[in-house]
Amino acid sequence: MSASPTPVPRVDARTTHDRLPPGQILTLKWPVLHYSTVPDVDLASWRFEVTGAVASPVALAWTELLALPRQETACDIHCVTRWSRFDNVFGGVPVRALLERVRPLPTAKFVLVHAEQGYTTNVPLDDLDRPANLLALTYNGEPLTPEHGGPVRLLIPHLYLWKSAKWVRGFEMLEEDYPGFWEQNGYHMRGDPWTEERYGRPDHSRMRRGPRR
Repeated sequence: MSASPTPVPRVDARTTHDRLPPGQILTLKWPVLHYSTVPDVDLASWRFEVTGAVASPVALAWTELLALPRQETACDIHCVTRWSRFDNVFGGVPVRALLERVRPLPTAKFVLVHAEQGYTTNVPLDDLDRPANLLALTYNGEPLTPEHGGPVRLLIPHLYLWKSAKWVRGFEMLEEDYPGFWEQNGYHMRGDPWTEERYGRPDHSRMRRGPRR
């Protein structure tokens, strides 16, 4: 008799009460929203890089990413365009498994997330380093579709969904915060749905200076 497969651990990130943030409308659909077109991702040349203020930078091939530990996250998702969807189950590689491998330096406080087509978004390291966060590969047990960010997207369910970058390709650890694509175009630097951090004041000085290398 063959051994039973090892159960994949699951983190339940759903709030226990008042699940709908202010200003949101509940939907059963998962609307498709993104800037530009859906990229054609070549997995043979694909790499996920973690660079910047870390002790051990990495550049993982697709097969190396798939070999990392797996986890499921049950969560609600909230879009800045005011829709929310309850009871989603994503599966993939826990972000903490990567962070433990690269060991961010004490000076690392922020992360610039890189994705296909030059897209970026920024998050505080404290928001990235949470147990529910994933490099998501599946949705409700099926491979993540390209229009929803497949083959792999970031999942940070406690922030607005634009922070969960589709077609993610890497993390750049920074000492100072630096706005990503939508943040440079008026979106909030953090994006907490519960305090309606939808839009913020652009920091033009930081934009001109760029990330500190």
